[in-house]
Amino acid sequence: MIKRKLGNSGLEVSALGLGTWAIGGGEWWGDSDQEASIQTIHEAIQAGITLIDTAPAYGFGKSEEVIGKAIQNKRDQVVLSTKCGLWWHDERGAEFFEQSGHVVKRCLEADTIKRELELSLKRLGTDYIDIYFTHWQSVEPYKTSIEETMNCLMDLKRQGLIKAIGASNVTPEHIEEYLRYGELDVIQEKYSMLDRKIEQTLRPTCAKNKIDIMTYSSLEQGLLTGKIGMDYVVDPKEARAGIPWYEPSKRAQVLALLESWKGLTQRYQCTCAQLVIAWTMAQPNMSYVLCGARKPHHIKDTAYAAQINLSQEDSDSMTKGLREIGA
Repeated sequence: MIKRKLGNSGLEVSALGLGTWAIGGGEWWGDSDQEASIQTIHEAIQAGITLIDTAPAYGFGKSEEVIGKAIQNKRDQVVLSTKCGLWWHDERGAEFFEQSGHVVKRCLEADTIKRELELSLKRLGTDYIDIYFTHWQSVEPYKTSIEETMNCLMDLKRQGLIKAIGASNVTPEHIEEYLRYGELDVIQEKYSMLDRKIEQTLRPTCAKNKIDIMTYSSLEQGLLTGKIGMDYVVDPKEARAGIPWYEPSKRAQVLALLESWKGLTQRYQCTCAQLVIAWTMAQPNMSYVLCGARKPHHIKDTAYAAQINLSQEDSDSMTKGLREIGA
């Protein structure tokens, strides 16, 4: 497994990471089998994946709790990444969404960050977090200054409670302000071959400031695996709802493009999903790629993508095909 140094943190992290949003289950993902999820985490570790990413909002603590059970006696084998900034414990924060009886708000006050970290440490069964992200940035009418947020995070880092600081769902202006008040090692952003906006927005800022990028949703919630056909009906409540590429006309274009890459999958002896992940990992500054899984064989298959040495010619050819469908 490829490993990379994360920012200036000193952490060595696998380039491929296990994303655990779906492990949290809930309305977006449906019921999740805890034992299968634990086995999936163990399989990821065995495959050389050290990065495990989660958040309190993934199942309102369930994802963190499952990870905590899975890594008992394995804490030194993993790099734990979790988050703060989505708050539902009292009335503080700017309302974001409502789910499962919780009104979730954006809040990055120092006091709520400390409380979130305390709860995450307990669920995960650890006394420190390797990478601590601000999940979503605060907004009016409950906007907290990045100065306050970063001062708190830097204090937690000095105490040894967190090892590296990250920010998610940010703008270049957010990044510049974070750097004004402390050390930012990594950002986590949505990025796939169908959604490459950050190449023009965030990537130049990160490259200039030597900040790593960790990507999520790089398989577009399964569409880029080639296993979701035209007969699939998107439930308005599920996580896939609202993704433009699931609209029938666009989905047909994506499926046709994936079909055209059969020669590549044969050349590299891989699946379509593995080819897509390999392309994503090969893009400049995309240092870490998160892939979700709830079954052991899924993450085992995913891990193989890190072994694919995609040629520049083939990568460029894939990119050309994407441009032709407007991606």
